[in-house]
Amino acid sequence: MRHRHTRQYLPFGDRLRDVSPVLVAHGTRNPHGVSVIAEIAEAVGKQVGTTRTAFVDVLGPTPAEVIADVDRPAVLVPAFLASGYHVRKDLPQHVEAAGRCDTIVTRALGPDPAIADVARLRLVEAGWEPGDSVVLAAAGSSDESACGQVHLAARQLESIIGGRVEVGFITTATPSVPEAVERASRNGRRVAIASYLLAPGLFHQRLHTYGADVVADPLGADQRIVDLIVTRMRAAISPYRRQAPVSG
Repeated sequence: MRHRHTRQYLPFGDRLRDVSPVLVAHGTRNPHGVSVIAEIAEAVGKQVGTTRTAFVDVLGPTPAEVIADVDRPAVLVPAFLASGYHVRKDLPQHVEAAGRCDTIVTRALGPDPAIADVARLRLVEAGWEPGDSVVLAAAGSSDESACGQVHLAARQLESIIGGRVEVGFITTATPSVPEAVERASRNGRRVAIASYLLAPGLFHQRLHTYGADVVADPLGADQRIVDLIVTRMRAAISPYRRQAPVSG
């Protein structure tokens, strides 16, 4: 039986009334991380109606399972901060497996100036002070384009905190976070890690082991993240949107 979505939040004529929003995250065994994704989806739902969640790894339901279960065209928002393998390869495969050619996949969340704003706030909350060296720590990718997007995110963060922001990857790509921390510490200043992660999990836990003086929390269920997700949905279903392959 297909899942029916409520649309009492949206005015008549709003195009989001005609789709089923789905937030797609990576997945984690960390219960707090799962709850953060649920909190974000609930906050999105308050703006656009019931928003379901799906995960590409670790736990379910999968995007294919959710897509097959909805009674309207699904609009999938990849809750990823760069467009790596999961966005470019996994999601199109899930759409194909579900057999729903009416599915719409939005842009990934990042990079975006709104995310840089949240990253700065998390740094301040963690004890960062102007003059501290900063490392933007991200999940790595074998996709060079995705890594390039993380470097763009670092430039966006630089623009609002001042000073150089080094990039470090937790896995796969280089430089590693420890390498970036070492490089950032050469000027003798304190080193703060800005977590370019959406929710807590194994990757974020590792950041506390890399020798930085300050480690910021993940971005979390900030209202600016919620608004960005809604913006991605509206852009994807716009009648003026240029048609593009699902793989983006």
